[in-house]
Amino acid sequence: MLRKSIVLGAVAILLSLVTSVVLAEGHVQALTSETFDSTLGSKPALVEFYAPWCGHCQNLEPIYAQLGDAFSTKKNSVLIAKADADGDRRLASRFNIRGYPTIKWFPAGIDAVAEDYTGGRDLQSLSDFVMKKTGKKGKAAAKATSYVEVVTDRDFEQKVLRSGKNVLVEFYAPWCGHCKNLAPTYEKVAFDFAHEKNVVVAKIDATVEKNSASKYGVSGYPTIKFFPSTHSHSSSSSSSPIAYSGGRSEQDLVNFLNQHTGTARAPGGKLLSTAGRIPTLDTIASQYSLSTNAEDKKTLIAMGIKAANEFGEENRNAKHYARVFEKAGQSDEFIGLETARLAKVIQESTNVTPTKLDDFTVRHNIISVFAPPVPAQAASDDKVEEPEREEL
Repeated sequence: MLRKSIVLGAVAILLSLVTSVVLAEGHVQALTSETFDSTLGSKPALVEFYAPWCGHCQNLEPIYAQLGDAFSTKKNSVLIAKADADGDRRLASRFNIRGYPTIKWFPAGIDAVAEDYTGGRDLQSLSDFVMKKTGKKGKAAAKATSYVEVVTDRDFEQKVLRSGKNVLVEFYAPWCGHCKNLAPTYEKVAFDFAHEKNVVVAKIDATVEKNSASKYGVSGYPTIKFFPSTHSHSSSSSSSPIAYSGGRSEQDLVNFLNQHTGTARAPGGKLLSTAGRIPTLDTIASQYSLSTNAEDKKTLIAMGIKAANEFGEENRNAKHYARVFEKAGQSDEFIGLETARLAKVIQESTNVTPTKLDDFTVRHNIISVFAPPVPAQAASDDKVEEPEREEL
């Protein structure tokens, strides 16, 4: 009996240690109703109450992780923590959480009245707040590579108006809270289009570069304007920018740039399934995928090759269509085997350059049109009904 007690006690200690390691991973302490009071104790803490599905929370996540890392050497003086208030309704009710993310400062642990954090959600604002409250300075974070082009009055004409590219420009003010909140999302959008040679995501400090701000009627921050190239998908010219008035999520901005530049990017930088596709050739390819008659397939292959060649040698995507038509005529197994091969290359693309990955994705998009459609019953069997989610 004694031996059993010793074993059970050892297991309990081991589980406790494992849990502590998991919760401390990334230098942001994860809290629950059961661990909240014991973890905070009398220690000052900044706590983010979040929901996993919340877009704003997802945007804040990498910044908050950096904040945790910045104060990781000051854990005896201050705690950077977070709690899933959507999954843990006891916490949400206890601290009256009504929206996500909600950030609260506990000045002396759980015994003190929490204070709502209302500052900017960028790393500098959060770090300054913690330093002001504790007198402790966090370590400087390694400067991340930025894909946002910085523009000034001196080079605005060169980098924007005469660049021959489509340029999205954010006119911002360094002190503006909305600009600070937008900054990580805007950086993501710049990354998403980093390998589009005709698209640039840029910013200009309107409080310093006042000539450009005045010229384009900037009166509030942030103001976002799109300057299309002379060869742009958009009908406007570079001298007549388009004022952006949409949402400020990554998806909203990506959708806007796709619409006005003819690109087909998705949040994260990957290409959409429509990238590289040519509607007229898709029609012939779709007819081929549905055909079961050998003679009809031969006719469609000949039509497809002829139509693809009419686009000329410079259209690389049309050449991909022509190749698939030719190979399909030589082997009935080519489309299935090549589709699977390209899918595997894309999935295991850790050592593939972004340019090559785009090429493989376009080729996969094109050959997918040739593949026989998935039976409706099989597709419906894969669907899982999403449970209803109650929002705070």
